[in-house]
Amino acid sequence: MEQKRNSLYLFGITVVAAIGGLLFGYDTAVISGAEESLKVYLIDSLHLGAFIHGATISSALIGCIIGGIISGFFASKFGRKNSLIIASVLFLISSLGAAYPEFLFFSKGHPTVGVLIAFNIYRILGGIGVGLASAVCPIYIGEVAPADVRGRLVSFNQFMIILGMLVAYFVNFSISHGETQSWINDVGWRYMFASCGVPALLFGLMLLTVPETPRYLSLKNQDDKALGILAKINGTKAAKLILEQIKQTVDDTSGKLFTYGKTVIVIGILLSVFQQFVGINVALYYAPRIFESMGAGKDASMMQTTIMGLINVIFTVVAILTVDKWGRKPLLIVGSIGMAIGMFGVAGMAYTGTIGMGTLMFIIVYTASFMMSWGPICWVLISEIFPNKIRGRAVAIAVAAQWAANYLISSTYPAMMDYSGAVTYGFYGLMSVLSAIFVWRFVPETKGKTLEEMEGNWSKIA
Repeated sequence: MEQKRNSLYLFGITVVAAIGGLLFGYDTAVISGAEESLKVYLIDSLHLGAFIHGATISSALIGCIIGGIISGFFASKFGRKNSLIIASVLFLISSLGAAYPEFLFFSKGHPTVGVLIAFNIYRILGGIGVGLASAVCPIYIGEVAPADVRGRLVSFNQFMIILGMLVAYFVNFSISHGETQSWINDVGWRYMFASCGVPALLFGLMLLTVPETPRYLSLKNQDDKALGILAKINGTKAAKLILEQIKQTVDDTSGKLFTYGKTVIVIGILLSVFQQFVGINVALYYAPRIFESMGAGKDASMMQTTIMGLINVIFTVVAILTVDKWGRKPLLIVGSIGMAIGMFGVAGMAYTGTIGMGTLMFIIVYTASFMMSWGPICWVLISEIFPNKIRGRAVAIAVAAQWAANYLISSTYPAMMDYSGAVTYGFYGLMSVLSAIFVWRFVPETKGKTLEEMEGNWSKIA
């Protein structure tokens, strides 16, 4: 009996895999509510400077770089599914450890250099989980999704990232609302980090219900299992053809990284670097601080951050609905132009010392432009452009480059702002302009193409 495409099954396993994206977003955004309290508790009390502050806020990114680097090995050695389970365990350990860094070795309420180091170690462990998830989630979804909806489904991972950020903003706001700043500095920030343990546990349990990807199973010569999953996702007739195409591209798994030339690797790395050099994570990590500098109080800044999170969700949905219709390149170029307008606007406001609603509007234009373009589409392209033989290793390199760029931009932000807000935001605006030129000149359109067809394109170039 011929089996037809089971869209509900496909959507179900996509949602489970994308919870990794939700954790990625939650972990990224939870620091925004705790940032000022960490400064008071661990930085100011120890008489440390802006560099240590920036390094502590961004310490998880060190783990993200490590997670990105090892993701290719883990995805190839243990499988896509098991790699995500490992990530969920790291998330859980990190959330509880960051909430109580004094555990076992130190006294609660007495900050020391040792407590600071322990906090950073827990954040780095969580970062490794983020790095793993950020690489493997798009691979997983990209490898199970049919070509005609792949952009939409991989973009859903970005939706979950933004949803995770929004949930974290709401949780941070609910924890801090109505409480004194001294209570938040002492206890509130701990609750913020501990709250991440709930979705981490949920993610690990739900992963037990999803299959391994057909392409990975085929790599491991488990064709019967691969065919069964492909039949559920694509229908019996299409599944046989897809499995045949997969087998043609994975028969030789010993290809070197540059089997298809250097161009595809360089494009993947630059996509990742530009996604971070436009400064998006500065807006996400330091959002409450930015709004407080505009004159908003503690509760108002948290609320404005939450509003920004809602706008991010809305414009990520725009990307999901249009990526398989308009294509990847048009969305990226339009988004780059919008980001440039937003950042140059903020830079102009900072230069003239005009702080107010106009600054908020420019930040919203900037973040909305990112969320409808570079936020989801970068992950879509990274999951699509690399051939089957090198996908695990190539994605690992691209993701590691992304997190390294993220760390560089985020950790230098406090020091750059001490020098000049106008120069800082102007730099991000310039990077937005350069990102548009890069996409226009070098990035291929992948809309509607199977992963195997993309491989054929690179073979011709090589």
